[in-house]
Amino acid sequence: MKSLKYGLFFILLTSLITSCAQEKHEESAFTVDRDQLLEDVRFLASDSLEGRRTGTEGNAIARRYIENRFSDIGVSNFGHSYFQTFTHVNTRTGNTFEDAVNIVGLIRGTSNSTLYMAVTAHYDHLGVHNGEIYNGADDNASGVGGLLALAQYFTDTPPLHNILLISFDAEEQGLGGARFFVDNPVVPLDNIVLNINMDMISTNFVDELYAVGTYHYPFLKSFIEKATAGAEISVLFGHDSPDLPPIDDWTMSSDHGPFHAKGVPFIYFGVEDHPHYHQPTDTFETINPDFYVKAVGAILNTARHLDANLEAIYHASEREE
Repeated sequence: MKSLKYGLFFILLTSLITSCAQEKHEESAFTVDRDQLLEDVRFLASDSLEGRRTGTEGNAIARRYIENRFSDIGVSNFGHSYFQTFTHVNTRTGNTFEDAVNIVGLIRGTSNSTLYMAVTAHYDHLGVHNGEIYNGADDNASGVGGLLALAQYFTDTPPLHNILLISFDAEEQGLGGARFFVDNPVVPLDNIVLNINMDMISTNFVDELYAVGTYHYPFLKSFIEKATAGAEISVLFGHDSPDLPPIDDWTMSSDHGPFHAKGVPFIYFGVEDHPHYHQPTDTFETINPDFYVKAVGAILNTARHLDANLEAIYHASEREE
């Protein structure tokens, strides 16, 4: 393993070597397509999808929608399909899901690097209970909308490094899709430098978005601070210390958890819990569109900055070559 001193040296060295290329790459203007972003959430959270529970027809409709959006945007797949199928057993409930499907796309970088950044957001939700639809607009149609916005940006403005775009299934059933993926990665797990996970990024009325994970990976904090310095919302750190009550430590709360368990650094973007969390009221009408667009813009700029510095992050993470 590399020493921390060695890793920090590489941050400085790589930053100096790549500064010109990085500045050129980051100069390109970008805007989030507000109308498309909101339309993605509106569709995925519509009543016709009946809450997108794993194994249901509504879940399959959501999957086909994301597949078609990937294809229209120009995201590559692995082989002949975007789909990674698996069977998942929820150890808490004992329920078995035989038709779970992750959606995996690829945008190749321009630098011929073998390194990858995995951008993730689960598309499943809770389904229908007692006749009520749990639409899951914030949780997590919003994250999928953000994933598609990043897919559009990075196909229009190719990244320096390879980007995996993954929409996981069975997150609500014990992080099933993410657990399966890290055990069966489509590229060597050692080559995945970083996971950016989005889960619940649209319902907040005080303009606060959390970037979780820097307690475990402090070398990421300066990159995030620089990338979000001009953001129109507050990007806060926290919710990742083992000293917190379990409910307030989000280290393993979503699909970034299995990456972390395998030693892959992560940044999880999400908001504080709100009254609509895991309720039938988590609908398109209760998200905050203005905050959501700003949040996706901040996440996109962070992804751009992390891509530009991915070699330095790789060395700082002290992972083996």
